[in-house]
Amino acid sequence: MLGWLEDQIGAWRNRWVGRASFRDWAGRFWLTRPMARREAARLFDLCAGFIYSQVLLAIVRLELIAFLSAGPATTSAIAAHAQLPEENAECLLAAAAALDLLHRRADGRWQLGALGAALQDNAALLALIRHHAVLYEDLTDPVSLMKGDGRDTRLAAFWRYAGQPATAAKAPPDVVRAYTELMAATQPLVTQQILGAVPLAGRRTLLDVGGGNGTFLAAVAKRHPHLELMLFDLPGVVALAARNLEDAGVADRVRLVGGSFHDDALPDGADTVSLVRVLHDHDDAAALALLTRIRASLSPGGWLILAEPMAAAPDAARMGHAYFGIYLHAMGSGRPRTVQENKDLLQKAGFRAIRVRPTAVPLQVQVLVAEAGTDPTRVEI
Repeated sequence: MLGWLEDQIGAWRNRWVGRASFRDWAGRFWLTRPMARREAARLFDLCAGFIYSQVLLAIVRLELIAFLSAGPATTSAIAAHAQLPEENAECLLAAAAALDLLHRRADGRWQLGALGAALQDNAALLALIRHHAVLYEDLTDPVSLMKGDGRDTRLAAFWRYAGQPATAAKAPPDVVRAYTELMAATQPLVTQQILGAVPLAGRRTLLDVGGGNGTFLAAVAKRHPHLELMLFDLPGVVALAARNLEDAGVADRVRLVGGSFHDDALPDGADTVSLVRVLHDHDDAAALALLTRIRASLSPGGWLILAEPMAAAPDAARMGHAYFGIYLHAMGSGRPRTVQENKDLLQKAGFRAIRVRPTAVPLQVQVLVAEAGTDPTRVEI
């Protein structure tokens, strides 16, 4: 009955909204006018969204955030800094002001707008914006991307070993370095949220699986000096981690183990395993296999901390499928999962007592803590 009613209501709404005469009437009638204008603006924003993203990319590539962080500047000064013709600079600056990245003062000079100011001292987000240029190239022909016409995508080349068990250990050093450096640059977006969400005071040993260059464990080491720490990743990544942890002054706190979590045994002895922004890079079968291996490595009472952006996040429902879904499709591996879908995988892998740990910004990361029980078939959610 409910399905039939939903069908009827949806058909009635679409029939009326699809009529040009109704849209014209709604735009003129005082009671429906605000809604009609708001919906028209939303639709136009969808049409113009790619242009908005390119304005943002241009502002970041031209280093205008850092330049204007020093104070307001004239159009001519900005044009000279960016090496742009003044007329072109004016066009870009006006576009950025419309998006609240910049603001034109009454005296005609430009300063950072609310969104531009939020990019100051935000190396993680700036790195992500620059990286998006790779995705934009894949999206120049979105129909071909969705048809899967066999062409290699730029993202698949960038993340060459993410989610690819057969080629992971053979990835060239430059590919490993590019992957690892981007992950490290964007790690601060989520690290403090994870550490603020999960109490680790009672834990003994933390193993970070797919731990990259150790940026996450370096933060853990400073916040929890009592913890023994281990990092497991590909040998080429572990070599980068060794240098990074040495620079952070915590190299003596972390045991480094090289290997592939698809094929090699995980280090034993940990009562806590972290999996940070790893699982969504893998399709369901590979994700379940990884979770099962982690479950087998833990003694009863051991924890798995699963932390990554998830679909249907509070106040960010579009992010999961409209952003990560397309991104991971272009990458060629993985998919965004809701909290419940991740819980289902954890349950199948033999975890129990699966709990959501609230984070400050769910759009960036959500956290699940799952416990390894004595009976893998008994799961409490």
